[in-house]
Amino acid sequence: MQRTCFQARAHDLRKHRAPDGADINLSIDCPGAFRVYAGTTMDTRAHTPVTTALRLCLHALLVGLLVLAALRATGDGIPHATAVVVLAGVMAALYAAGALAPVVQPHTRAAALWLTALGAVWLALLALSPDALWVAFPLYFLQLHLLPVRWGLPAVAVTAAAAIASFLLHGQEVTPGTFIGPLLGAAVAVATVLGYDALFRESERRRELIDELVSTRAELADAERTAGTLAERERLAREIHDTLAQGLSSIQLLLRAAERSLPEDAPATAHVRRAREAAQDNLAEARRFVRALTPPDLQQGSLAAALSRLSSRTSAPDLTVQFAVSGTPVELPTPYEVALLRTAQSALANTVQHSGARRAEITLSFMETSVSLDVVDDGRGFRADTDTAGAAEPASSTGGGFGLPAMRARAASLGGTLNVESGPGQGTAVAVTLPLPAATGHGPQDAEKANGPASTGGPEGRAA
Repeated sequence: MQRTCFQARAHDLRKHRAPDGADINLSIDCPGAFRVYAGTTMDTRAHTPVTTALRLCLHALLVGLLVLAALRATGDGIPHATAVVVLAGVMAALYAAGALAPVVQPHTRAAALWLTALGAVWLALLALSPDALWVAFPLYFLQLHLLPVRWGLPAVAVTAAAAIASFLLHGQEVTPGTFIGPLLGAAVAVATVLGYDALFRESERRRELIDELVSTRAELADAERTAGTLAERERLAREIHDTLAQGLSSIQLLLRAAERSLPEDAPATAHVRRAREAAQDNLAEARRFVRALTPPDLQQGSLAAALSRLSSRTSAPDLTVQFAVSGTPVELPTPYEVALLRTAQSALANTVQHSGARRAEITLSFMETSVSLDVVDDGRGFRADTDTAGAAEPASSTGGGFGLPAMRARAASLGGTLNVESGPGQGTAVAVTLPLPAATGHGPQDAEKANGPASTGGPEGRAA
């Protein structure tokens, strides 16, 4: 059977890639955590000690400036002093109600209505007392903090213009400070709030990265524990198969030969028969152990079924995995099935984690004297001559991965070979070929699947 060129198959997969520049839109809904407006972030989580202190300072500043305006009005005996005191009290009460109301901060519409009411009372107060001008500074921070940038900046501009206009309204001397004071205060407020928002967003990104790292490390630890458990199960299965089961099979053969060579009425015949039956029972038990230690994926069906399930459950953004069988399937020894399944899992895991591929293909090919497994993707590829790189994994990403050497060692232990073809931007093709036990003396002798009665002296003599 002629096998197709790895690079040609990778090229065919690359032709089906999505157009470059295609974006993946991920929408994460986190109620009660934080919300992102056009250009700014509104924090609605539990306040830290620093933010709590800043809020208390803002409350104290606004209330203190209102008290100052009321005291100046009564102390200086200006006209409408009573109205100034009343408006200052109304504004303080309105501010306290909005600061304590749970609906104001999380909802832009409610915040805008609250700020509009505050602004209207402040404008009335500003028309009666020039000292109310200083209330503009805490209003700057409120407007920028509660409103989106596209609304907050115009609100700050209107507030600064009203503060400047109050100088003209009250007939005070117009100097450069008349304009510099309110404008400088507005600039400081804008820089402070936007700078805080930028720091907050950076902090959120770092927190998300840390959470992702912790989650990834936990998943990696679970995967390593699972892999270690499966590897130990496979090792025990091989050891039981190659030592205990083979030894019991040989003992059974020898006892059967001894039983046939003894006369039927000889005293030792019964003992030999009981010994042969005990060896046969223990051989069956050893076979059950080997089957129980087989990987769970292979316990649910054939190798082809396990590879089909692997391809269907492999998940990654924009990655399609296909599986195909070529040739006439034959029953393989358990070590062969385990080796091919583990190779496919390792190569496909590296494809998902490192290649950035859009398509991947797993092909199981049965030939006259061998069986092969190909895993081909259309990812970014790597320099295949870098022998320390993992399959489908750039060497620079690992500093010396173990994926490729482990797959080669597994194939070599069964008398097979593993080939990798790849190049930067050309995808990756991983192919492992194992000789069928009936065609070569390589590999472990699985008597249940590979050896026939002729090699064991009868059905009872088959190895585990």
